[in-house]
Amino acid sequence: MKSRRSILKAGAAMSTPLALAPIGLSATARTFANTAVTPAIKKHTSTDPILVVVELSGGNDGLNTVVPHGDAAYYQHRPTIGIARKALHSLDEQYGFNPGALGLKRLWDTGDLAVVHGCGYDNPSYSHFSSAAYWHTATPNSGHEFGWLGRLADALQPNPNPNMLVGIGSAQTLAIKSQVHSPVVFDDPLRFQRNMLAEQRRLLAQLAPSAARSNAHSYMNDVAASAQQASQLVRQAWRQYQPKVDYGVAPMDLPKVAACIAAGLPTQIYHVAFRNNAFDTHVQQPALHQRLLSYACDGLHGFIRELEAMGEADRVVVLVHSEFGRRVGENANGGTDHGSANLMFLAGKPVCGGHYGTAPDLTKLRADDNLHHSVDFRQVYATAIDGWLGGAQTTPLSTQVLGSSFTPLSIFDCKTNRIST
Repeated sequence: MKSRRSILKAGAAMSTPLALAPIGLSATARTFANTAVTPAIKKHTSTDPILVVVELSGGNDGLNTVVPHGDAAYYQHRPTIGIARKALHSLDEQYGFNPGALGLKRLWDTGDLAVVHGCGYDNPSYSHFSSAAYWHTATPNSGHEFGWLGRLADALQPNPNPNMLVGIGSAQTLAIKSQVHSPVVFDDPLRFQRNMLAEQRRLLAQLAPSAARSNAHSYMNDVAASAQQASQLVRQAWRQYQPKVDYGVAPMDLPKVAACIAAGLPTQIYHVAFRNNAFDTHVQQPALHQRLLSYACDGLHGFIRELEAMGEADRVVVLVHSEFGRRVGENANGGTDHGSANLMFLAGKPVCGGHYGTAPDLTKLRADDNLHHSVDFRQVYATAIDGWLGGAQTTPLSTQVLGSSFTPLSIFDCKTNRIST
């Protein structure tokens, strides 16, 4: 049994951070400050609902994603980058999808896509960092130590539950930071492991159970065991995964999510994102935006169809958002600058497809020439929480997670076979 000092000494010599389950120890450890760590693990079944959150980082241009071709003001504001009706994938007499959004059109045609117009919040920030933090924590113009998905996981499972939260990316997003659970975070499934020096790995391998060990010691041991188990599960899931559909050229990380679901991981909440602010289209937007949308929308369509082929489509819903929209008028560089209200999407077999919310009036803009929002984005979060994951609750689960009451949209009301916990 190695001493605590030798363990800490080896840890101090680390040259890289933990790549697996990157937990804020000081925050999470407080949960276990006065109790022994003996997690009550809920055994998930094949009927547990799953929420996959897809973030279009950088500020996706909603007006050029679902184009209001029936509104003359749209073309007045965008004489150069406005998309002609004949080039769109038509939805109806008012709207059409960007030429790159064929995947969304296919989901729309099968009734598996809900488009929520005018989503935003009061006093919007046009900073990527600030606005993304507001969306990640669901606390506009304020802040929270934990992310909304992390708090959702805590509300669903008040005791530590391995693999409850999975974030796919090179770093953990604030959205999945949890007080109770240890998020699993990975980028390349086959290289998914804890990065550490050989001496630290040897010392951790020699840790032995002890009835007399401290709570902090116990906590670190449990984190190490959970991390090792998660890395093995993810690597095995990816090796065994054989896609049944075409996801397109660059489908984000959705095939990795499908692999985890196919392997039976007990995860109920996934987060994936387009990285490096890809949708920040200030210059020469049309071609770039169309290409980005083709990657995202083909990937979304492929993911939903893959779930169908796997027999899992009835238990998975995808929520798509961006940290803000774009300014209504085009700029001098053939692009658009940071804006306010935007679209959100909910996709999947449990969804009642169609238009929701109220589209902003392009003739009545804010004082800064941006859109007024008509739907608080937390109302869409509440829809995903109460309408999908929360099941039957005396008090809406969203109130506990979001800190305020938001009326869910009727996006799940038309389906009688949706899953409830």
